[in-house]
Amino acid sequence: MLFGYARVSTAEQNLDLQLDALLKEGIEQKNIYTDKVSSAKEERVSLSKLLNFVREGDTIIVWKLDRLARSLIHFTKLMTEFDEKGVKFKSITEPFIDTTERSSHSEFIINLFASLAQLERDIIIERTKAGMASAKRRGQILGAPKGISKKNQQKAILCEEYFKDGKLTVTEICERLDISRATYYKYLRYRGLAGKLRPYKS
Repeated sequence: MLFGYARVSTAEQNLDLQLDALLKEGIEQKNIYTDKVSSAKEERVSLSKLLNFVREGDTIIVWKLDRLARSLIHFTKLMTEFDEKGVKFKSITEPFIDTTERSSHSEFIINLFASLAQLERDIIIERTKAGMASAKRRGQILGAPKGISKKNQQKAILCEEYFKDGKLTVTEICERLDISRATYYKYLRYRGLAGKLRPYKS
């Protein structure tokens, strides 16, 4: 079965262009899911519903890749989820991203994006390590506080990095680091970000 997904960044923008393109692909109106969100950090309710609903053999189609994914990391996460479910994916305006028919070109592009996403993760980790080394040189105490083991220090620092980066939701960060929301906020408070939590939506 074919499913479509369309998104605009604010309530004032119009979905008609994307909807028309999806309908031309043969998708029934009832199978098109839409979101109107004003921030990359806001939860995309309809997208979550779609991802929970699709099954093996289904195809998700979007007008443009940036309507679906927030970042390269988010894109590769979605592609992995689709592959595990047996769900196909196609971008109308970017025909080089099409898994409905296996091709070496499409697989190359997806693998390239996955490599770039890994590079993005590695840069965050290296930046974290550099920050820790700098703090140590300045004489700051980096030992584990009460309630946080030494093993989880890296996760606490990555929580801070992801929080400041602002590209992922709280749910996505928790899934990536395999921690609960309570632990996520605990780590942020430890990193001195307690006063900055309110503007960030989950």
